[in-house]
Amino acid sequence: MELSVTPSAVSHQLRILEELFGVVLLRRTGTRLELTDAGHKLTPYLQQGFTQIAKGVDSLRQKRRDGPLRLNMLPTFATNWLSPRLSLYPFERRGFSLEISTTQDEVDLAAGVADVGIWYGNGHWPELQADLLFEATIDLYARPGFATGSHRDRLDRVSQANLFVSRHCLTWQRWMESLPGGPFKPAVVTQVDSGGLTLQAAADGVGVSIAVCELADSAVRLGRLTSVFEHPVNADVGFWLVYPDALREDRRLENLRSWLCEQSA
Repeated sequence: MELSVTPSAVSHQLRILEELFGVVLLRRTGTRLELTDAGHKLTPYLQQGFTQIAKGVDSLRQKRRDGPLRLNMLPTFATNWLSPRLSLYPFERRGFSLEISTTQDEVDLAAGVADVGIWYGNGHWPELQADLLFEATIDLYARPGFATGSHRDRLDRVSQANLFVSRHCLTWQRWMESLPGGPFKPAVVTQVDSGGLTLQAAADGVGVSIAVCELADSAVRLGRLTSVFEHPVNADVGFWLVYPDALREDRRLENLRSWLCEQSA
């Protein structure tokens, strides 16, 4: 069993044992370390203990590998991208079982809060692996009746609207600056916690929303939203499958990754 401890840490723990038992367990001879008689007597009991610990750890690992993969993501991604595709997911197949959780902020995968995440960002998370699912683009959305008239008419109308943006959408100002005939200044900018709320506000006619195109697509297909100017802009970020290196060869992760890549192609 790999303990991942340094030689100095081993020496420190050895000194603690020797002080506890009042005996010398190892004797240094030149550059070599040799067990004393007391060390030889203690060794088989230590080996038994480590063997039992290793069995317990392997049992826990096997139980986790046979159980569902715990997947974390933004609520907006779950509702607007994943949910419309879940009818195609093979839940009944071995190795495809999932537990899905949603949070507005990234969770601590190292602490075991979840196994893997689908996160929005630039792909750099310390001590985690990240596989790009797709790059994100952003555009301006409103309910269909809003996007009528000439470009100038729509620009004037948008300039009088309440613009809803998610705190996760970091490049919305770049979109306004890149718009032909712009940049425009909306009457009000309302920043919210959830990208889903920005899309809902736009669909309800409360205002307009600069949002991720890939997350707005389902509402556009249903006729609830429309792009006001058909002006998608690269957001310089994307959605990534994020996981600890220890799960790199986990078959459940590979199953999920393959399915996600098929859906995002």
